[in-house]
Amino acid sequence: MTTSTEVRIAGVPWPAYKLIALAVGALVLTVVGLATMSAGPAVLSGAAAAVAVWLGLSLFSSSDA
Repeated sequence: MTTSTEVRIAGVPWPAYKLIALAVGALVLTVVGLATMSAGPAVLSGAAAAVAVWLGLSLFSSSDA
């Protein structure tokens, strides 16, 4: 059963905060990559942003339950 904070992808329920974190990471990767024209800082920045959003939103959503 999925709740309002879950999204079904290929029949598997995913928490929405995970998808938001992945989208933020991809956006940061793209922006930093275009700004620096270098893969290293872009990958590290995108990963750091995704992890920060993932952990922050997961803590926020677990405190609501």
